[in-house]
Amino acid sequence: MTSTVPAFGTPLRSLGPAAQPSAPRVEGATLQGVLLDMDGTLVDTEGFWWDAEVEVFARLGHTLDEAWRDVVVGGPMTRSAGFLIDSTGADITLDELTVLLNDGFEERISRSLPLMPGAANLLAELAAHDMPMALVSASHRRIIDRVLDSIGAHHFELTVAGDEVPRTKPHPDPYLLAAAGIGAEPARCAVIEDTATGVAAAEAAGCRVVAVPSVAPIPPAAGRTVVPSLEHVNLPFLQGLMTL
Repeated sequence: MTSTVPAFGTPLRSLGPAAQPSAPRVEGATLQGVLLDMDGTLVDTEGFWWDAEVEVFARLGHTLDEAWRDVVVGGPMTRSAGFLIDSTGADITLDELTVLLNDGFEERISRSLPLMPGAANLLAELAAHDMPMALVSASHRRIIDRVLDSIGAHHFELTVAGDEVPRTKPHPDPYLLAAAGIGAEPARCAVIEDTATGVAAAEAAGCRVVAVPSVAPIPPAAGRTVVPSLEHVNLPFLQGLMTL
């Protein structure tokens, strides 16, 4: 059964955002868990967020610059929405805008929720081999739960939402919490992300990272592997990251 992270202040298995993993150290290169981003990684929804932002600001009388898309992608709602308010000068509060953007996004996923190429096969393979998985997203809980209805909550032992941690991506807290929640060491977890913001969070947590860029390019780096799609990722591939 999938666990969710409660609002900050309520412990999850007595673990906080910066808690240390509970699993004993395992000698050798052992993959202990796979932590996956959601938007743009498992589901093809990064464009949905931008479309919702464009639509909402159009109703407010503002046109968004296409160049801003790379700025807001992958980040927490507070950062992306705050940036757009500052950039446009729109007469709206952050709380009001957050509601409108979530409403616009939720309406879009109710019509269509396409999976990224290779996502279904990867989730099925990891589940078949009993590999612990956690979903780690900057999206709010209401959005994650709607998406899980389609991709299958049963795949994940734990889900972490952006509005349930005091510091979300690019800070390491969500990935540290997810690793601890599934009883794994961050260094023995493979993270799959599609944005520079998510990659930064995972690397700051000490995880091995597979980047599958969705909107903006992500260069290879030490401890990071870049692939064109999830069709290039399977369990042996992820296990091999532990030896790099």
